[in-house]
Amino acid sequence: MTPATDISLKELNTFGIDVKAKRFIVTTQTEQLLNLLKQYRDDTLFFLGGGSNMLLTKDIEALVIQLAIKGKKILREDDDFAWVEAQVGENWHEFVLWTLKHNLGGLENLSLIPGQVGTTPIQNIGAYGVEIKDQMVECVALRIKDLELVTFSNEQCAFDYRESVFKNALKDQYIVLSVVFKLTKRNHKLHIGYGAIQSELQQNNIIEPTIHDVSKAVIAIRESKLPNPKEIGNSGSFFKNPVISTQQFHELQREYPEIPHYTVNEELTKIPAGWLIEQTGFKGKRFGDAGVHSKQALVLVNYGNATGAEIAQLAATIQEAVLQKFHIEISAEVNIF
Repeated sequence: MTPATDISLKELNTFGIDVKAKRFIVTTQTEQLLNLLKQYRDDTLFFLGGGSNMLLTKDIEALVIQLAIKGKKILREDDDFAWVEAQVGENWHEFVLWTLKHNLGGLENLSLIPGQVGTTPIQNIGAYGVEIKDQMVECVALRIKDLELVTFSNEQCAFDYRESVFKNALKDQYIVLSVVFKLTKRNHKLHIGYGAIQSELQQNNIIEPTIHDVSKAVIAIRESKLPNPKEIGNSGSFFKNPVISTQQFHELQREYPEIPHYTVNEELTKIPAGWLIEQTGFKGKRFGDAGVHSKQALVLVNYGNATGAEIAQLAATIQEAVLQKFHIEISAEVNIF
């Protein structure tokens, strides 16, 4: 296979950043990917999924390999559960809808999150009280150095808040090829404790919600708060919610009684990064074509022609402002290249 040259990646990253791949190739089969890795063993490689959790700040000199391997199926099931497998290139939201079509519960709170299945265990994506770690059984990953397929159990993935072993100890060493989830067929455990979901259900007079109701509620909430990447370039939440000591939280609470928070345990408290950013005055602010979304301060946006470097600089400015005002460091959830 011969790569194409000087390919714009503007339509392949949700920020809509117009950078070029000096060499670019699409792979749609695992065998094809293996052959590519053998053929370009000595090259620097850059693997591209859905382009939803990245900020590109410059042209990519490495060989860009887009992972477009698709497929999903029910591996096995019993009276209560189904074990479902999806390949790396499956669109995440479409996969969630597919599980709901089969009346399988567990992923409904993760509806409308952009990206592909293959990146979900890497980021341990989450929303409205649910994370990938809660439903994932295992994933199969390709070890790049020797092209061996390795199965990682949930425990071996070392999940943490927006973290996994693939972002830390094994960073850039593996390509996740498929993921297996254990989903409920009945007696679904609904996670509707977040106020936004409860309010949405109440507005629709839904007293006994189903997994489908929860998914529709989540979609409605996300659509009301988050910009559509096809209309305004963005990657969803740009920053992680910081976790601070409960002692520091109580000190902040004395100064800011209204500060929202989520108790992690007795020692740790999570603070919404969006609230911190809003308090520093950045919500809705625009700097050229780079800006902070008017409805959700956690989301940085490209209004058309912003460069990745301009958005990265805005992110750094926000981080410094939050640090100066609250003595809290907020870190990027998005990968910056």
